[in-house]
Parts: sequence; C-alpha cells; structure tokens
Amino acid sequence: MDKDIENQSVSNQEIDRLHQLTVYGRWLLVVMSWILILPWALWELRETISLCQEYCTWSAIRAGMEFNPWGALGLVFCFAFATSVLVWQSSYILRGGLSDKQKYYLTEKVKKIRLQNKKNWLYRLMYDN
Repeated sequence: MDKDIENQSVSNQEIDRLHQLTVYGRWLLVVMSWILILPWALWELRETISLCQEYCTWSAIRAGMEFNPWGALGLVFCFAFATSVLVWQSSYILRGGLSDKQKYYLTEKVKKIRLQNKKNWLYRLMYDN
C-alpha cells in the first residue's frame, strides 16, 4: 500500500498548493513577529527614539543600539525576517515559477504528506477543501 502511494505521480496542482501553503506560512510568521516582537523592541528603544526626535544623528542611533542590545536585536530580526521572505518570494516571481530543484523538493514533500495521510497536519490543508 505504501509503495503504491509513493509511486503515484504528483500533480502540478498539488505542488502549487504546497508552495502556496509555504508562502502563507512564511508570511504568517512575519506578521506574528511584527505583532509580538516589534512592539516590545520599540518599547525597549523608547529612550533612543525620543533622543533621535531631538537630535537625529548616527551617534545617537549607535548609542541607543549599544545600550539597548535586546531591543535592537528584536528590531533587526523583524526587518531582516521580512526582507528575507520578500527576497525569497521575489526570486520566485522574477524566475517565472519554481526551479527544478524546488519542484523536486516539493514533490518529495507531497509524497511524504500522502504517505503519512491524516497524521500529517498539512494533509487537511492540501486535500480537504
């Protein structure tokens, strides 16, 4: 039975659906980081922000980042994560679709999801419409 499921061909629709779920998942994580981490980071940097409102210089920004490393790390994480997802998605758009390597990876992932059936949490999202 498992060999039959594994040897079945994977349709382009299934590959596109898994890619779409991956895109939605990444953007969901970006939004969650902006909702959870960014307000905390801005709160940690509130003194730096007020200082920059009066004297916006590179030394004020550097001092604020130096004396509030956790806030700076949270701020940088949110922007870097959003940028990385934008670059990842832009490469897909500019290339005009999935590369062969990505299609192979997604095909193998679809086969694993099929093999695990309802045990895999992505199965419901892919096949139960």
